[in-house]
Amino acid sequence: MKTIRSLAMLLGVVALAGCDKDAVQISSITAPVEGARVKFFNFGINAPQVNFYAGTNKVTAISSTTAVESTTGVAYGAVAAGNSYMVIPPGQTSFSGRIAAAVDKDLPISTISRTLENGKAYSVYLSGFYNTTTKQVEGFAVEDQFPDSINYTSALVRFVNASPNSQPLQLSARSSTGTDEVAVGGLVAYAAAGTFVALPLGSYDLFARAVGTTTPLVTRTVVTFLPGRVYTITVRGDATLPSTGTAANRPFLDNSTNR
Repeated sequence: MKTIRSLAMLLGVVALAGCDKDAVQISSITAPVEGARVKFFNFGINAPQVNFYAGTNKVTAISSTTAVESTTGVAYGAVAAGNSYMVIPPGQTSFSGRIAAAVDKDLPISTISRTLENGKAYSVYLSGFYNTTTKQVEGFAVEDQFPDSINYTSALVRFVNASPNSQPLQLSARSSTGTDEVAVGGLVAYAAAGTFVALPLGSYDLFARAVGTTTPLVTRTVVTFLPGRVYTITVRGDATLPSTGTAANRPFLDNSTNR
């Protein structure tokens, strides 16, 4: 049995009592699901908390037990719906991130159009720098092109660049038991995704570097990849800031599980 988050309005699941406008549901699916799978990231620097919409349908939300829609949403640096995919009908779709707070409630701050194909998976990112005057931020979508078959001898890992002022970056992985680095795909420009690369089971240190440089823009240590799983490593944040310290907008390598 495969557990997947979905919408009552999209899959015909009866809404849970007390959810009101928060239409996001968890349902158990025992038959193949029709539609595309979509994951949502708020990596827009300084962006407010948002709910994500597909057209006019809200597809992510914070649960409410008061019959009043929550004024909190997906914060900067977070992945919606607990890092789960949402099932969206195939076809041309306009995604938007809309302010969750009471002030400017439901104002779209970014709109991303994408044609979805049945059975495929996608990731939608808010990115760039939030403009407090226009109340807009950039966004993009990529296809998550990992195979349906599972190889239990290795993990699949790819790199996405969501850092708006970075150069094209190369992600490399070094096993904690070795000294050699392995390239995870090729150079990846902002708002693009690399290919999935097989890595053996193990713990790795990760490095994102611009071409021709030996000093990483950002490093993340002791990242464990399990066989049969699929991972996306995404760089986010302001590339002009040091990656050390605690600044929320510093360059950072996010680790998200696709499967």
